[in-house]
Amino acid sequence: MSQAAFKAEQALGHGDNAATVQDITNPSQHEGAGDPNVKMKALAWMGKNKVEMIETQKPVIMEPRDVILKITGSTVCGSDLHLLHGTVVELQKGDILGHEFCGIVDEVGSEVTKLKKGQRVVASFQIACGDCYYCKQKLSSQCERTNANTLENGMYGGRTAGMFGYSHFTGGFAGGQSEYTRVPFGDVNLLPLPDDVPDEKGLYLSDVLATSWHCVVDTGVKKGDVVAIWGAGPIGQMAADFSLMNGASRVIMIDSNWRVDYVKEKYPHIETIDFSKLGKDSVTSKLKEMCGGRGPDVCLECAAGEYAKGWAHTVEMALGLETDTSEIVNEMITSARNFGSCGITGVYVGFTNHFNIGSLMERGIRLIGNGQAPVHLYWESLLKMVQEGKIDPLKMVSHRVRLEDLDKVYYQFEKKADGMQKVFAETKFSAPACEGSPSLTTY
Repeated sequence: MSQAAFKAEQALGHGDNAATVQDITNPSQHEGAGDPNVKMKALAWMGKNKVEMIETQKPVIMEPRDVILKITGSTVCGSDLHLLHGTVVELQKGDILGHEFCGIVDEVGSEVTKLKKGQRVVASFQIACGDCYYCKQKLSSQCERTNANTLENGMYGGRTAGMFGYSHFTGGFAGGQSEYTRVPFGDVNLLPLPDDVPDEKGLYLSDVLATSWHCVVDTGVKKGDVVAIWGAGPIGQMAADFSLMNGASRVIMIDSNWRVDYVKEKYPHIETIDFSKLGKDSVTSKLKEMCGGRGPDVCLECAAGEYAKGWAHTVEMALGLETDTSEIVNEMITSARNFGSCGITGVYVGFTNHFNIGSLMERGIRLIGNGQAPVHLYWESLLKMVQEGKIDPLKMVSHRVRLEDLDKVYYQFEKKADGMQKVFAETKFSAPACEGSPSLTTY
């Protein structure tokens, strides 16, 4: 289906809105996009459930506002697993993955004036032009000029920004799980990192910190709220911290297996539910019991719609009758108190069945699609919080790994093996590990 969608896009042709070149997902596969004399290592999608480390050409300046970044840190996100599984359409063999990265400016285009060679920076995972209707409001994830994909526009009824390493569906840009990356509109999409913020903390301004913060504030967590969070991964963990920072009186996290134990150890002030051990109880009934019979004030979805629990959704997804399961969203709707709020920040890419619209309407539940977080709206204030010690991104980082091991890391991450939560992937350009960084694990 993914390949058919890509062929359909080629047949239909892109829109005419693009302000930057599209579909450059691997410099070696596009004439004029790479330097044939300089090779680099990169992690590439090679087919459903298959990624590989490859050698390819170093990207070159293609447009006057481009920046070539020498990567010093990247990571693997739960969203990357949707690519691994082929859930996100329009992937092409050899596409370089990775949407969260930081680095050192290596080259700048002729019109870049705000950055200079040798400067440490972090990239936003979305690519914004800086000048359109949404960019002027710093709603960078909805940029109108960096993604010309026709299928996305038709399917969603509107465009979103281009994204690094996230298929041709989001514009077709090579990602940062590599030694070098081309950053279009580099003066807009790169934030300088001060000396007192090491890469191991600054990297996560790229996505996870902004995504977690946006999930909390966009859904409307306020003083005194009881907040339930589905998903004990890095996004869920930071959303828990941010909920408390915004005045929540209690946070309850729902997940299973060792991830619940991880939260208990790292976040002792957070209550937990292991849904695999509830027996005859449901998540909804347990939450009602814990919340005075009414349920939480706010429910946050920090997991994703790809993973079916019951047989009906498993079969329907296997047959292509839906792309996402509604099970967690339905749990949130039935668990929330009447007139409560539910926010979806986990990735959902298409359509779902058996959605409990009756409970949503009759009980006045506010269901909010948080969207991809507008990183540019938040990253400066979040950087200040990191500098002041108000947030510590290293709390969620369980592993430090090598770029050259990322193919193996993907499979470890997929299996939730080795206690893996969030990783920091170093390259040959990385500085020595900062204080508090996990020791290096090789595979």
